Parts: sequence; C-alpha cells; structure tokens
Amino acid sequence: MKIVVIGSGYVGLVTGACLASLGLPVTCVDIDQEKIAKLKRGEMPLFETGLKEIVDKGVADNKLFFDTSIDAWTDQAGAYFICVGTPTGADNKADLSYLERAIRDISQKLKHYAIIINKSTVPVGTGQLVKNIIKENYSGDFDVVSNPEFLRQGQAVTDFLRPDRIVIGTETNRAKELMALIYQSFDCPILQTDLKTAELIKYASNSFLATSISFINSMADLCEQVGADVCQVAEGMRLDKRIGERAFLDAGIGYGGSCFPKDVKALMATARDYNRSLTILEKAEEVNQNRVQLVVDKVKSLVNDINGAVVAVWGLTFKSETDDLRESPALEIIKLLIDQGAVIKAYDPLVKKLDIEKVSLSLSALEAAEESDLLLITNQWPEFKNIDKMKLIEIMKNPNIIDGRNIFQPDEMKSLGFNYLGIGRG
Repeated sequence: MKIVVIGSGYVGLVTGACLASLGLPVTCVDIDQEKIAKLKRGEMPLFETGLKEIVDKGVADNKLFFDTSIDAWTDQAGAYFICVGTPTGADNKADLSYLERAIRDISQKLKHYAIIINKSTVPVGTGQLVKNIIKENYSGDFDVVSNPEFLRQGQAVTDFLRPDRIVIGTETNRAKELMALIYQSFDCPILQTDLKTAELIKYASNSFLATSISFINSMADLCEQVGADVCQVAEGMRLDKRIGERAFLDAGIGYGGSCFPKDVKALMATARDYNRSLTILEKAEEVNQNRVQLVVDKVKSLVNDINGAVVAVWGLTFKSETDDLRESPALEIIKLLIDQGAVIKAYDPLVKKLDIEKVSLSLSALEAAEESDLLLITNQWPEFKNIDKMKLIEIMKNPNIIDGRNIFQPDEMKSLGFNYLGIGRG
C-alpha cells in the first residue's frame, strides 16, 4: 500500500520519513516548491535530531519520495496522511484553510477506496467536515481516520518510532484493519476510539501539559516569596508515581512553540462554542502570558538603568534542540527590552538570521556575553550548561545573570561572584 503524506513540515516530514524507515513506500507532498526541491537535493528544510539520516536512508532504499502534487500517486495510494498546519485564526479558533485545500485536492482525484488520516491538530468535529468535503466530489467508498501526533520538537523521530501510545479514531472495521497494518511493527498501547474522541485527546494532552508548566511557574513565584527552591519542589513532586518523572514541571520563562499556545486557545474556543468554560485553562494561559513581563522585571532588579544596557541573550528558539522561533518567549522578552532601550547581543546554535531590528547575532555564547551588563539564559542547550564559568565572569562587564531555565546552581554561581537570579529559587 502506497502512503501519501500531505504537508512536509515538522509533522509531515517526520511522519513520512519514519514510515518509510519501517519499509512502507511513502511520498511526501507539499505545495512549497522550494521545500520539495531542497528535499530532492538531500537538503533539510528544518532541523530535527536524526531526521536527515532517516530521510537519506528512505531515499536510498527507494521508499521515500517527494512531490509538489498528488497527481502521480493517486492510482497507488491507499492512505493519505494529512499533516498540514492549523494556525490560530479568527476568534482564536484553528484555521482549517490548509486542511480544507488538501482534502478538496484529494477528493477531486480519488479513484478507489482509501483512508484519509488526519494527523493535523484539529477541532472536534473536523472528521465530519472532511467527509462532507470529499462527498462533494467523490461518490466512491472511503474512510476518515483521526490519528493525532504527539511529537516533541527536538525528539520527534524518537517519539514517532518509540511512542508512548498511538490513538486511532475510526468508524469502520475496514479502516481499523488498514491502520493496524500501518502500525503493525509498533510495540505500544494502541487506543481505538471514535473520531471526535481522538480529536479531543490531542487538544486535551497539549493543554494539560501547558497547564502543568503554568502551575509550576506559579509555584516558582511563591517559592521566591517564601525562600524555597522550585527545582526541589518539582523533584519531590516527580517522585510521586501519580505525577511521574516525565511531568512538565520545569519552571522557567513559559511555554511557546507551534503547538501549546495555539492548541490552548483553540480548545478554549471550542468550549465557548458549546457554552462551556475551561476556567483552569484560561488561568494557565494568563500565567504563561505574564512570564515575559516577570523576566523583564528581573532584569530591572539587577540593572539600574535598562536604557543603554548591553543584554546578552542565550537562546532564541522556544526551546533547545529545535530551530523553531514560533511563539518563542525569548523573542517577546527581547522586544520588551529593546522598547526600554536595551542593546541586545544574542546567540543561538541554530539561528543565523533574525528579523528583529537592533539585535546583534553573535557567533558563540561567549562572544554574546562579552562586555555585557547582564546575561539572560532562555533555553537549555548543553553548550550553555557546560560553559567555562570563570571565562564568562572575566569577559562580562557586570556579572549579572538571569537564568530563565535554571540550568545552573545558585550557590555555585554566587560563590563565583555572579549576581545570579534563577526562576523560583528563593
């Protein structure tokens, strides 16, 4: 069975390459001609750990192909994975225009039974929308499946090949059997649900994780007031088996990226459509939005006059192990500091260009910190953790550090002579 993956971004390219690595023939399709041209040349349009290796292997094994159209593959395709973006649209609802375009394209070219598998994050009820669009142009048999992704950027390849679980929302045994064939080599729990339940699981999962981040950040604020250490609070919580060691309990500058912000907003919008209120989620979003100003206030507490102060920023993406700048808290903090007159010198291992005026990009972490009045750490790259601290204090004009990810130990940093502030560490 030939598989067509529509959308070759983080989700689509990882999905296609990983399925090809399992021996399934896959074609990744994208309307972005430059992206497809890069992939055909063996160039990656994005950074994801381990992705280039499995893409190259899939191509070499004649299992992975790239195209700008599905036209050449409709005779062979038995499954279409929809992996297009669903950005925040009007009233904070998910914008389904890319998905609708993809489905209309499929519906006009279907020639035989196939399953249309929605991996994009979509509101509850989208499965029915997909069916309605297909029926406008195709009178034959087909099935719609909801198969949400649970990939972490930076660990997406590992998450796909060794998942915690696979969720499959189906309505027919025929579709269930084909999905079982696709995922037959996976050894993990497989949850079979109806379409609407599968659609909600994705939103519920991301929103719960976002709420965990906002909860621990709220606890961090309390820890600072009472003189406690939020890192040890989180460690104590993780030892409770009901919470678990993988809980999202790292205090910091807040969540960002392409998923959590938009998914939280979209789930709240869905609740409003059904006259329900997700009060806990609303508060979680409020806490997250306030993190940016909290960091700026910390800068003010260490630097008497921000106007003209040189601030070094380590990390520009929304987290380490990715080149994704979408909804990055670091960028929002930088903009506020620039508005107050700060001079920004920034470094990120994967960012070579930044569309923010008055930000100077450095070639290394130490170069960014040189002659700075304050160092702001906004993500957790290993090279930041392993920096030569004695060299760092020598080259800084003023040894002020705000550790937005708690990568250093306060006692050590203070003993070395830094004016050090973490997040929620007394």
